[in-house]
Amino acid sequence: MKLTENQSKWVEETLSRMAKKMEKVRERSAEKIPYDTKDGIHADKSDERNISWWTNGFWGGIMWQMHALTGEKRYQEIARWSEEKLDTCFLHYDMMDHDNGFKWLPTAVADYRVTGNERSKKRGLLAAEVLAGRYNPAGKFLRAWNDWEGSDVDRSGWAIIDCMMNLPLLYWASEETGDPRFSQIAENHAHTAAQHFVRGDGSVNHIVEFDTHTGEYVTTYGGQGYETGSSWTRGQAWGLYGFTLSYLHTKNPEFLSAAERIANYFMANIPESGLIPVDFRQPTEPAWEDSTAAAIAACGLIELSKLSDGRQSDVYLSAAVKLLQALEKHSFNWNEDEDNFLTKCTGAYHDKEHEFSIIYGDYYFLEALMKLCGKELVIW
Repeated sequence: MKLTENQSKWVEETLSRMAKKMEKVRERSAEKIPYDTKDGIHADKSDERNISWWTNGFWGGIMWQMHALTGEKRYQEIARWSEEKLDTCFLHYDMMDHDNGFKWLPTAVADYRVTGNERSKKRGLLAAEVLAGRYNPAGKFLRAWNDWEGSDVDRSGWAIIDCMMNLPLLYWASEETGDPRFSQIAENHAHTAAQHFVRGDGSVNHIVEFDTHTGEYVTTYGGQGYETGSSWTRGQAWGLYGFTLSYLHTKNPEFLSAAERIANYFMANIPESGLIPVDFRQPTEPAWEDSTAAAIAACGLIELSKLSDGRQSDVYLSAAVKLLQALEKHSFNWNEDEDNFLTKCTGAYHDKEHEFSIIYGDYYFLEALMKLCGKELVIW
């Protein structure tokens, strides 16, 4: 399926308007690493206490995508500043975790791919080495999170669906070095996730615990969704896009099958409005929305449409466009004096705050549009 003339026009016009707004936003945030906004202005996580926050690569990713869209060097300069600020993490053991892909693929690895910067390559490879070091060979999974200060909960056997999106850092490291260890770890983790995270109906678990010594499955936890056994939509989106990416890197049909099962479940649960709730199994009220789940899922669906033929390709692409157009129509901020684009992002169902701006929502919306018009810088 190809976009209709009206859809293509909408994509181009939306990107053009985003680029116009971003000319102002980038300067207000040129020396920030944004996460959310306060009174419309990006809050900064570049200080030493917050520099390791898992979302801190997405501002650099937005800058590199905008550089790909416009060719303007200013975006490269801002992205490089963000990348260099993350060097602090390498000096602190507790700042390095399972989210190295989220932090260094959109920054250092993107920089290396575009400019050939050797320092950026070394950053990416160091991040990959640390991520590979979290591998549990008994359970064949990458451990999520470090120990939490003040908590006596043993999380050493925990893995999360989000980590599917970090695996491309390991695939890249193998491609770059010729060392298969990285890709072997990534593929093993993806196989474990396909077995233990993806349910029979195509929904996914957020957190799975394994015995760290034997590798045996222990239990699941509800995590950021409504409850254990429910269907946290951002987790669905991580799985949909993440398994698609693992298939693209490995051509292992198990991963494509997992991505398709999750995609079919996700599409079957898209409301008529196209606006995605925090959890597909949450109560009717309050009807909390999560724009990030919609944007991430759209990216995965667009990639799946390229891997499919005929009617199924049409179904995937049509669903992706529906999600993106619903976001732009109902949950978007075009005010050039404010920094965010998406307005109804939610971190977790039981958080105190819901439906606000989050930087990775803006990133994946932009990435999805770039995919649709063929201008995307490949990050993952």
